[in-house]
Amino acid sequence: MKLVYFAWVRERVGKTDEDVEVPEGIGTVADLVRWLKSRGEEYEYAFENDGIVRVAIDHVHVKPEASIFGAREIAFFPPMTGG
Repeated sequence: MKLVYFAWVRERVGKTDEDVEVPEGIGTVADLVRWLKSRGEEYEYAFENDGIVRVAIDHVHVKPEASIFGAREIAFFPPMTGG
């Protein structure tokens, strides 16, 4: 599965993207974020406020309880403002 990071999430994680093999038992976006946070302090820092970072699965915005089953790409980005 490909993970893509944007804006300050990318800066905090220290990479633009990565291919990961998600362990069994990781079924939702929230599970994935918990697992990412366990991978190191850069991830803990990027996801320190769970409710702020937005997520898209295969270019569709989703909520934390969304299933990641079958996802090809999951993107993480900060809230966006319009104007």
